[in-house]
Amino acid sequence: MLDLEHVTKSYRLPGNEFVDVLSIESFRMDAGERVALIGPSGSGKSTLLNIIAGIIRPTAGTIRILEQQLDQLPEPELDRFRARHIGYVFQSFNLLPGFTALENVLAAMRFGGIVPRREQRKRASELLTQVGLEHRLHHKPSQLSSGEQQRVSIARALANRPSLVLADEPTASLDVHHASQVFSLLVEVCRANGAALLLCTHDLELAGRLERIVNLRDISDAGKEVG
Repeated sequence: MLDLEHVTKSYRLPGNEFVDVLSIESFRMDAGERVALIGPSGSGKSTLLNIIAGIIRPTAGTIRILEQQLDQLPEPELDRFRARHIGYVFQSFNLLPGFTALENVLAAMRFGGIVPRREQRKRASELLTQVGLEHRLHHKPSQLSSGEQQRVSIARALANRPSLVLADEPTASLDVHHASQVFSLLVEVCRANGAALLLCTHDLELAGRLERIVNLRDISDAGKEVG
C-alpha cells in the first residue's frame, strides 16, 4: 500500500550549493502493517514522513500510496488525498488551542469530507472514548495533560478512517510511563481501525514491540531493510 523508489530530498544553500538530506533507494509497506522507523537524530526520519504525507515535495523519486502516485499530483489533489487517506500524529500534538478535544477531531473530519456530516459528532465521540477521553470531550488543550493531548491527536489522526497513519516521535515529550501507554494505545487504535502505522522513534524498546523495524540507514545506503 506504500511504495517508495529512489526518493531524494535536497535543499539549496546560499551560493547555489545543495545539501542532500535524504536518499531512499526502496521502501515498502503492506496494508495494515505496523513498522517502526529508527535512525540517529538528524538522519532524515521526519523529512521522510513529511514527504510520504505530501507536506513537502521530494527532489526526485516515486511515492505511491494505494496505487496513487503522490509526487505527480497537483497541490489541491494532494491535499484532498492526504485528508482522506493519511493520518498524522505529531510529536508536538499540533492541536488547535481554541478548540475542545471534540472540536479538534471534528475539524479533521470536516476538512476531509469522508465521514457524512450527520455521523461526524458520533464518530468523534467514539474515537475519543477509544483513547480514554470520554470525560474530556469539552476540554481545550490547555486543560489537558501532555499525554491527554497526544491521545486527542491520535483520535484526530484516525478521524477520516485513513489507510495509513504516520507518527513522528509521538512519545518523545512524555515520561516513560505515559509514553508506554500512549504507544500501546496508538498501536491498538490503528489495529482496531484497520490502519497501517509507520512510527518514527528513537526508543528501541518501543520499536521492538512493532511487527518490523526499519533502520533509515539501511534503506538509504543499500536499499535493504532490517526487521
